[in-house]
Amino acid sequence: MSDQVTQHEKYYVPEKSAMAVLATVGLILSTFGAATAMNQATFGDGEASYTTMYVGLCIFAAVLFSWFKTAIQENIAGMNSAQLKKSYVIGMFWFIFSEVMFFAAFFGALFYVRTLAGPWLAGQGEGGTWNHLLWEGFEYSWPMMQTPQEAVGGVGNQLIANMGTFTSAEKSMDFSEVSAWYLWLPMWNTIVLLTSSATVHIAHEGLLSGNKKRFNLWLGITVGLGVLFVGLQILEYYEAYAHYGLTLNSGIYGSTFFMLTGFHGFHVVMGTVMLAIQLYRSVVAGHFSADDHFGFEASSWYWHFVDVVWVGLFLFVYII
Repeated sequence: MSDQVTQHEKYYVPEKSAMAVLATVGLILSTFGAATAMNQATFGDGEASYTTMYVGLCIFAAVLFSWFKTAIQENIAGMNSAQLKKSYVIGMFWFIFSEVMFFAAFFGALFYVRTLAGPWLAGQGEGGTWNHLLWEGFEYSWPMMQTPQEAVGGVGNQLIANMGTFTSAEKSMDFSEVSAWYLWLPMWNTIVLLTSSATVHIAHEGLLSGNKKRFNLWLGITVGLGVLFVGLQILEYYEAYAHYGLTLNSGIYGSTFFMLTGFHGFHVVMGTVMLAIQLYRSVVAGHFSADDHFGFEASSWYWHFVDVVWVGLFLFVYII
């Protein structure tokens, strides 16, 4: 037998912490508060309260700040081995995968309503057998701005007049026929977000080549584009509520529209904050090098994921 002693890589194991429990508490409070507020806005008599949601978000944000600060300090101190860094990559992979499943559920709900449930309510297909006992006289068309009960009650199923989205009547129109196309906010949001995906890639290439100046410039542009996207979406929501009457109460279309675009907007805000933190770390703290920049790399993966989700939203919510 050889007397050679095999050298094993040291694996740093952090001390036990309550961070995971506190993060869970924050998430539960924020989701419960958001659901309660939306129910109050839809069915309640008074004004909806978002206090519980804000408290939960503040707890969650504070936990993430403390947790990530500790992880960064440990990495700078050289405590993170190659195996531990690999576990970070795997963890980010599963986080993004969970987000994919999250949005898949919303897209699945949209597909179910448009392709199956809506036609069934109008008596179409095998699922519409009992239409004469439920909503006889209801005619399905998308977008559904009212419930079948409201439609059959005599008001009729309304369409969005000119919100800047394509309605059922406009789907057959050629894009060149749409008046004032340059005012269509979803198109500009798409351009902004796809451009930001390119700029964050350029920033990544600059970092890999050791050009921190290029990295900081293009990462800053990416953060600015993220803020611009959120601003345009806020403007779109204002127009929907103030000028076109599209709200959470506007039937199943209002619910799916605001849930899909709203949750995506929330993810854009999170991604923008993440990239802004990486920009601060690079410019102010001097972090990151060509071979040690997982914080930025993970944030850029998340940003590309957000961009891909928006492409799906643009196609299935606004176009098709």
